[in-house]
Amino acid sequence: MKRLGASSDTFDEEGSFVPENVPEPDAFLDGHDVLTGEDHVDFHATTWDVFEERGVYDMTFGYNLAKLNLDTRHPGAGFRYAEDTDEDGVLRAEFTPTTEFCPAGNSLAIGAFRAWNGLAERHDYDLVRVRVAEMHNESESLNDDLQRLEEIFEETGEVPGPDALTEESP
Repeated sequence: MKRLGASSDTFDEEGSFVPENVPEPDAFLDGHDVLTGEDHVDFHATTWDVFEERGVYDMTFGYNLAKLNLDTRHPGAGFRYAEDTDEDGVLRAEFTPTTEFCPAGNSLAIGAFRAWNGLAERHDYDLVRVRVAEMHNESESLNDDLQRLEEIFEETGEVPGPDALTEESP
């Protein structure tokens, strides 16, 4: 089933890995086993399904956030993945927004974190750590929020809800 519904001039072919159109791995993925080729494509197909089920949509573009990796109008934006070399069962996902001032960067990254970890039975990882690429002007504070959500998830075994960052720590 074709999911894209758009011309091939605008989007890379579904199931393809086009290195020049996906983000370069940033600091969060340094020293870890970055997924490429079929490994990237396979996890990204799972990402598509998980994001579809959980409604992780980029409202600016009106599509499933996973589609950003295929959008040729925004080369270098989207997700890159790496298997953590320090912890078994952990995947690292780094989100690179389309611009350094992307106002939706926080909600998109948190939505991705909640989707992947809320539907962990769909992939082979116990935890998907998510960070926003350093190019984003608020990456430091966004990544602090993501790290806190991750800590709550590891402490409780539950994906933190929308108010988790405003509530007192468990």
